[in-house]
Amino acid sequence: MKNNNKLSTNTDILHSYTDHNIGSKTTLTLLLLTSIALFVSGGCTVKQPSIVDAKSNADAATQVKPTEIKINSTEFNYNPARINVKEGQSVTFTLDNSQGLIEHNVVIKELGVHLAAKAGLVTSQNLVFKHPGEYDFKCTVPGHQESGMSGKLTVEPTDLSATPINPDDDDVHAGADKILDLPKGITHLPARKAAPALIRRKPEFVEVELDAIPVTALLTEKVGYNYWTFNGTVPGPMIRLRQGDTVELTLKNSPLSPVTHSIDSHGITGPGGGAKFTQTAVGDKSILRFKAIKPGAYVYHCATPVVPHHISNGMYGLMVVEPPRGWPKVDHEFYVMQGDLYLKGKADQPGIHDVSIQKMNAEEPDYVVFNGSVGALSNENALKAKVGETVRIFFGVGGPNITSSFHVIGEMFDKVYTGGNPSEFTSNVQTVMVPAGGSAIVDIKLDVPGTYILVDHSLSRLQKGAAGFLVVEGPDNPDVFQPVKFTKGKDSGH
Repeated sequence: MKNNNKLSTNTDILHSYTDHNIGSKTTLTLLLLTSIALFVSGGCTVKQPSIVDAKSNADAATQVKPTEIKINSTEFNYNPARINVKEGQSVTFTLDNSQGLIEHNVVIKELGVHLAAKAGLVTSQNLVFKHPGEYDFKCTVPGHQESGMSGKLTVEPTDLSATPINPDDDDVHAGADKILDLPKGITHLPARKAAPALIRRKPEFVEVELDAIPVTALLTEKVGYNYWTFNGTVPGPMIRLRQGDTVELTLKNSPLSPVTHSIDSHGITGPGGGAKFTQTAVGDKSILRFKAIKPGAYVYHCATPVVPHHISNGMYGLMVVEPPRGWPKVDHEFYVMQGDLYLKGKADQPGIHDVSIQKMNAEEPDYVVFNGSVGALSNENALKAKVGETVRIFFGVGGPNITSSFHVIGEMFDKVYTGGNPSEFTSNVQTVMVPAGGSAIVDIKLDVPGTYILVDHSLSRLQKGAAGFLVVEGPDNPDVFQPVKFTKGKDSGH
């Protein structure tokens, strides 16, 4: 069966987040039992194009007895993927989302079929197909069709001499992958700063609010991207807590969002890291209360399928849980996260881009960047300090796919707290390996002025944007570093 591997993988992922087990209770209905969603305002809305009649009157009922189409939908797969009906046949489509955690839909665009049901609900529509032809059906939640949720409906003609309608002759797909021009006034994402160090030493009740907001911003100077964000930035805000805090986390999903969103924090002890109970529909909110049990720097991200799609679009951040005494004091703290992006079309084509699920599944990123975009840590947003000062970088990898070999050219990490574990650190480290969904806290004592480049030491990623700058000001330190002979000229390479 097509997509068997994809089905198994995605089913395992979804079950790990939700404890949701799809059983064998399927009746003669169109069961869409996935926990994936696209909010469709107004519930079940049916268009009335000329090529299909949606009838429930007695005349239609007497022509052909309504038949329920038997399709099961499991995670990112339709079974069967092909359906045959007869011209003039009355068919009942039923979208059963009674066991789903979030909204879902099924669409046959050419026929005007668009069924939507919120979590726990069922919706149906009777249709009489009057024109033969072959039509695609799919889930229109971003990324789900590309992940396997598609099929074909064939309307067989009763008059074999009739000429079937070919949907490919229609203009419905025209411009689907068109790259839009950059709108006037589009800017880069706002810079994201580290949260202030905590001065309290006792646990408290802490309220945290995250807003899922879509933002169109510059990825490069000429390439824009439709980001999905927490609080309008990539990464999302650095959440700073004290070990033992009781936290009330509120997730709001903007009415402008195209899909449901959620939160999985690697620092939360509970099903799905909170994802099971924070699947939040468009325009809605969820509230979760948890205890910050263990200190460390933990990645949080959206965990609504297709999970890597949401993460790649920018929905990740760090939740830092400090030990009771905190970490040793430093002069400056910075917040840096690496992510990989996959663009439809040519990656350098000017205009606004969306995600390419095919590239994402193949783990072939067009861009690997720090803090959401190329150059996000340069110019006025470069990290800045002075000779003699100490800096701390809270570094995480949102991913969704690429491991980082984090390195600062010209410096060594005096201390590395792998995963942000305050009880263990390694001294004098040149490069620290941080997996997707992982983190490290690194401390550096600055001895020599100059500009230091932050890189992923898989250095071909420099060409994909993985570079940032730490600008250190102050007097020269010839005891530590002193150029003895340095010739500037056409043959020097400088």
